[in-house]
Amino acid sequence: MSAPVIAFLGTGSMNGSILDGVLAGGADPSAVRATTRSATSAQRLAAEHPEITVLSEEDDERANLRAVDGADIVLLGVKPKGIQDLAASLAEALDPSTVVLSVAAGIDVAMLEQELPEGQPVVRSMPNTPSSVGRGVIALVPGTHAGEEALGLAKDVLRHSGTVLEVSEDQIGAITGVSGSGPAYAFFFAEALQQAGQALGLDEQTARLVAKETLAGAGELLHADDADPAALREAVTSPGGTTEQALKVFAEGGLVELTEKAVRASAEKGAAMEEQFRR
Repeated sequence: MSAPVIAFLGTGSMNGSILDGVLAGGADPSAVRATTRSATSAQRLAAEHPEITVLSEEDDERANLRAVDGADIVLLGVKPKGIQDLAASLAEALDPSTVVLSVAAGIDVAMLEQELPEGQPVVRSMPNTPSSVGRGVIALVPGTHAGEEALGLAKDVLRHSGTVLEVSEDQIGAITGVSGSGPAYAFFFAEALQQAGQALGLDEQTARLVAKETLAGAGELLHADDADPAALREAVTSPGGTTEQALKVFAEGGLVELTEKAVRASAEKGAAMEEQFRR
C-alpha cells in the first residue's frame, strides 16, 4: 500500500510540531506537502525539511489548492479566525474521500462541515506542541461523515506524534485546558523553579539547568504506563522531610484550586472562541 499523501496547510507552531513528529516517525517525505503564508517562512521550512514539498501563498496564490490536490488527509493549521475561510476555499480541489483535520482551538465540527462539500470527512483535533518530539497528546473528535476508515487514517498519521485518543466534542474544553495549554503550565513552573533557585543563590545557568532537568526527569517517570502521579509524589515525600515541607506550602497556597481555575479559564476561552467565530 502506498504512503498516504499528507498536506499541512498553514505550517506554523502547531502544524509544524505535528509535521516534525510525523516525519520523525517515518512518514514518506515524498508524500508530504506543506504550505506557509510567506515566502520567507517557506524557505525556512524547506531548509529544515528539504525532502518535503513546501509552497508559499506569497509566491503562489493557489498554493493551498495545489497542496491538497490528491491528498488523503489535509491538516488545517492557520489561526482559528481563518480556518473557515480556508476550508471553504478548498472545496474545488478536495477529493470526496479526503479527510480534513483541523488543529485549531475554537472551531467545532459543525463550523467546519458548514464550509466543506456535503459528505466530506472532517475530524477536529486538539494537539499540543510536544508532538514535535513524539510525546504530544492529540485528541480527535470525528465529524458526521468521518467513519472508521477516515478516523483510522487520522490516527495512523498522528500516532508517531504522541498519544492519540478519541473524545466527544463536549470533552474538548477539558482537553484544551489540561493538555492543549498544559505544556505552557510546565514551562511556566520551570521558570518559577529557576527563579527560586536564583533567589537562593544559584547562578542563572545552573538554576535553569537544574529546573529543566528536574522537570524533564519527572516527566520520564510519569511516562511509564503504570505511573500514578500521586504514588510518585508519595514515594519522594518522607514524613517530616524537606519535600513534605515544600508541598505543605503549595497546598496552603491553594495550588490545586488555582490549577483547576486556570484549566477552567482555558476551557472557557475555547468555548468563547467558538461563539465568536460561529457564522
